Amino acid sequence: MEQQRYDQLKMGEKGAIISIVAYICLSFLKLLIGYSTGSEALKADGLNNVTDIIASTAVLIGLKLSRKPADDDHPYGHWKAENVATLVASFIMMAVGIQVVYEAITSFFDLEKTAPDLTAAWTGIFCAAVMFGVYRYNKKLASRINSQSLMAAAKDNLSDAWVSIGAAAGIIGSQFQLPWLDPLAAIIVGFLICRTAWEIFREASHHLTDGFDENLIEDYKETILSTFGVKGIKEIKARNYGNNTVVDIVILVNSNLNLQDAHDISTIVENALIKEHGVYTVHVHVEPNTAIKSINSPLKNQESPTGH
Repeated sequence: MEQQRYDQLKMGEKGAIISIVAYICLSFLKLLIGYSTGSEALKADGLNNVTDIIASTAVLIGLKLSRKPADDDHPYGHWKAENVATLVASFIMMAVGIQVVYEAITSFFDLEKTAPDLTAAWTGIFCAAVMFGVYRYNKKLASRINSQSLMAAAKDNLSDAWVSIGAAAGIIGSQFQLPWLDPLAAIIVGFLICRTAWEIFREASHHLTDGFDENLIEDYKETILSTFGVKGIKEIKARNYGNNTVVDIVILVNSNLNLQDAHDISTIVENALIKEHGVYTVHVHVEPNTAIKSINSPLKNQESPTGH
């Protein structure tokens, strides 16, 4: 199981590398055309992609660090390096987003501003199509390997595609004697960068502070309570280590069971969560079903596998 997780992280690196290559090419193209045509929106979009290069590089580094095995300083492994990298990427994106908004607002009040050449608009549309393709690839790969950092990168890819469309729309609109539409589009691009950075930060910080999806907890409960021999659940907790889920459970069993039978039930619960939900590690503690308040099981009156 552990080797499989390491292999999945290595696969995730491919998605980060594709993003980096795409962003390098597109940022160069956008900045070149943006400065030559005088388009504030396309220049802002190009700067956005420059931050994406840094962000994707941070994700790549995080994926590589996550594959390092456990050591004396990190007995649980380096899985959370992936989340830390995502958090760093969000800070970089936010800083550039604020800078883009500031420069665009300054340009907006430039009364001598002229409409940029339509070449800038066609460049934006072309780049949007490329980024949508990168988004589709990374989203599919992130879902396959359950990588939160790569999924964040995929969301950023999609955001970049929409940003390019918005920039192109502003450039086209500026052709109708409304040159201020180009810097207005740049301002919108800047706010979109900031929003994406905030969403990525919120998700990364949620995982780093051991936040977990409550709906998944309910799914785990259903699986556990449907296991033969389980009388109830006293406690259940879950957290993420990178793309790995760790679950801690205290289950209640028939107080007349011997130690071996109780252990067998805990093993069945562990295997069920790993097989049905892709949980990385399950820690099961067994207690007798006495007067302890628990989550009632639909199989409350069932007998143990050995008939105890």
